[in-house]
Amino acid sequence: MTDNSAGCSGVRDDSSPAVRADGGEATTDAAENEAPENGEHVVHDLAPDCTLTDVETGAYYLAEVNGVVDYGVFVDVSEAVSGLVHESSLDGDYAVGDELVVELTEVKENGDVAFDDVDLDDYHTVAVAHEPTITRVRGLTAGDEVTVEGEVVQAKQTGGPTIFAVADGTGIVSCAAFEEAGVRAYPEIEVGQMVHVAGTVETREDAIQIEVDSLTGLEGDRREEARERFEEALDERAAPADVEPLVEWEAFEPIHEELREVARLLRRTVLSGRPIRVRHHADGDGMCAAIPVQLALETFVSEVHEDTDAPRHLFKRLPSKAPFYEMEDVTRDLNFALEGQARHGQKLPFLLMLDNGSTEEDVPAYENLAHYDIPIAVVDHHHPDPEAVDPLLDAHVNPYTHGEDYRVTTGMMCVELARLIDPSLTEELEHVPAVAGLSDRSKAEAMDDYVDLAAEAGYDRDDLLDIGEALDYAAHWLRYSEGKTLVNDVLNVGCDDEARHAELVDFLAERAERDVEEQLDAVEEHVEHERLASGAHLYRIDLDEYAHRFTYPAPGKTTGELHDTKVQETGDPVITIGYGPDFSVLRSDGVRLDIPNMVTELNEELPEAGVSGGGHLVVGSIKFVKGRRQPVIEALVEKMADAEIDEALSSTIVGDE
Repeated sequence: MTDNSAGCSGVRDDSSPAVRADGGEATTDAAENEAPENGEHVVHDLAPDCTLTDVETGAYYLAEVNGVVDYGVFVDVSEAVSGLVHESSLDGDYAVGDELVVELTEVKENGDVAFDDVDLDDYHTVAVAHEPTITRVRGLTAGDEVTVEGEVVQAKQTGGPTIFAVADGTGIVSCAAFEEAGVRAYPEIEVGQMVHVAGTVETREDAIQIEVDSLTGLEGDRREEARERFEEALDERAAPADVEPLVEWEAFEPIHEELREVARLLRRTVLSGRPIRVRHHADGDGMCAAIPVQLALETFVSEVHEDTDAPRHLFKRLPSKAPFYEMEDVTRDLNFALEGQARHGQKLPFLLMLDNGSTEEDVPAYENLAHYDIPIAVVDHHHPDPEAVDPLLDAHVNPYTHGEDYRVTTGMMCVELARLIDPSLTEELEHVPAVAGLSDRSKAEAMDDYVDLAAEAGYDRDDLLDIGEALDYAAHWLRYSEGKTLVNDVLNVGCDDEARHAELVDFLAERAERDVEEQLDAVEEHVEHERLASGAHLYRIDLDEYAHRFTYPAPGKTTGELHDTKVQETGDPVITIGYGPDFSVLRSDGVRLDIPNMVTELNEELPEAGVSGGGHLVVGSIKFVKGRRQPVIEALVEKMADAEIDEALSSTIVGDE
């Protein structure tokens, strides 16, 4: 007999059962029963579907005569295994239908099988179930009869069959099990269970699908063995690509190592059939971060799933207006996830936060998700609070944790993350880090290298600036919508028409420039100015009173553009405050601020004001109770007046609100 992993297995009729390959009860290798201690012989009773892979020479089998000829009798030991007992080894006369015990003596190269008739005084039988060859999901071919083992990652009831998505670590395939129309097949099978599926590979709507003949949950040792193989296969295929960063940058090396682990985590998430939901800051850097990752993950989902619609169902990208995860956003995401689980039998999603998610402001949202099985990873360059967020995260990449700062933008990091997931995207993404850096006005030492790399790809500095402005303009009008095709065309990632990209960028960038000029013209004469004791200029503008509202640019962009104008005019350290009824946007160049710390102090000094917010050290936004605006603004000015001059510091992020 062959061993259990390749051949037959069975259950003793007269003893306690173990576990069969199909998830039933026990398997006993025939060879282990040839010389039992009690002296009895073992005779194997093959299941009808057993094949030559389930037998071996020298073993005994129950047989039935299916033909009598002059030179012997033909016998069946299963529907697929038949052979000749030569007359020289017959111990008696037999007719069709008679049963006898035979010994398998030879399997010839042409597949012919020879048996001897044997007369055993003492024996017991072992029922043998067919152990089929396990087929990997990756590479299934229509028309094949296959057996797949893996984890059920989705169980969806349709108006017809029940659709089970089964993952084996190499891929994921839909398995259609039929009962009465709309009736749940195999109701005992649940998501997360290891199963054994047998059936025929069919093509449905250009997608590979298995039409199920049998589906059985694995138990005991068999389940644990299958689970171990599944996890090993996941680990093997989840390994990220072996690629180096686009530019040589010593400061980036430890960050790149952490990004490798995030890539591994995301690839493993796709292979295990879990949906992915991306939340990103709705500005140029946020979109430069999210779009490459989206393209890489959707491509990988297509490779893993035999269902061509899988990327649409299993990946969702949504912008967040605030630079942190608001309760409104998390409530929407959680509701969407729970509905998907209830309606489509999916696992709850993996949440990937890009260009936000590192601060204490994110904690309430994360604590809300902690009640459910929703893993979270963050790639961000806002000033972090690791002690607050790390206990709630599965992965956290932030340049501050490696002694760097916001000049390493999230877009730069996520281009590398996308390449680690799918290195074939490299050429298409070479200009994106420069767009991200210029959008966030990064002064990182590698910016010149990124701009040079983009130039080699055909984008000069003006092109990159225009793309950034167009992205910011599009993000404003998209508000809470993904805008996938539009944004991809602007960034020229996943865009199939270069001419459309160029025309679209020109149009949006020109509109953005026009609207910014109109806004600055409207506020200029209402800007308040004073010179602080430190020598820094302080500019203040009441955006609620003097700026165009509900149009582009938004308060954060308006404050940023005003601030840049004053920095260029003065050449000195500048602080700019743009405020409304219940918010304030802060920008600083050349002044050592710590906006997250200011928020903490304001809450201690003015607890009734309900101050919240944060951002980077020198750029951010806060919210407060409308009736306490004046004392909050006054307290902010006092803190800024006490701040030290440091001309190495500059305001970078133009989209934080």
